[in-house]
Amino acid sequence: MDIILMGAPGAGKGTQAARLKTALGYKHISTGDVLRSEIASGSELGKKVGAIIQKGDLVSDELMLSILKEVVSGVQEPIIFDGFPRTVPQAEMLNTMLASLGRELGKAVEISLPDEVVVVRLSSRKQCKLPSGEVKQIGPDFSLEDCAAQGGEVFTRKDDSAESIAHRLQVYHQQTEPVTAFYKQAGKFVAVNGDQHPDQVLNDLLNVLK
Repeated sequence: MDIILMGAPGAGKGTQAARLKTALGYKHISTGDVLRSEIASGSELGKKVGAIIQKGDLVSDELMLSILKEVVSGVQEPIIFDGFPRTVPQAEMLNTMLASLGRELGKAVEISLPDEVVVVRLSSRKQCKLPSGEVKQIGPDFSLEDCAAQGGEVFTRKDDSAESIAHRLQVYHQQTEPVTAFYKQAGKFVAVNGDQHPDQVLNDLLNVLK
């Protein structure tokens, strides 16, 4: 069954999604990656999405779902959805889309983290841009030494400033609380403690996904 991986910025969703992919054979679908891939393809849809994002606007739910459906329809293995849904209407639309493809959502798993820990993590985190253009998070699975060895460039995201972090957390809580309630009511919500070593977080995730 498919799962949704939820969590505040800096909770470690990307790190744990990659580990779950290796451990369980899941397909990791990040909506950010999907949109960037569509834009990079140069397709008409990609040009439309690129124009929307360049203006600073959000891609509509309907457009996002149509792009996701195209990606999901070719996937055989269970999927980890990362970055979607962010609202209750998106959650409802995702259920409808999965049902139309003969798929089913098993769990919505939140990697929970206190706000003060999120602030510390985001304000101190670094990323590495490799010569290929790929961006990797500096952390337990990819070190500063790895970045240097592969000819990468270390940088800090512009939206990891104190003001931006505070705003992102506010938006996250506003959006996520209704989604959390939606999945709790459906009996699909579960949370794991993200404020521990990444190996223990993975172990807890594996336990709840059994």
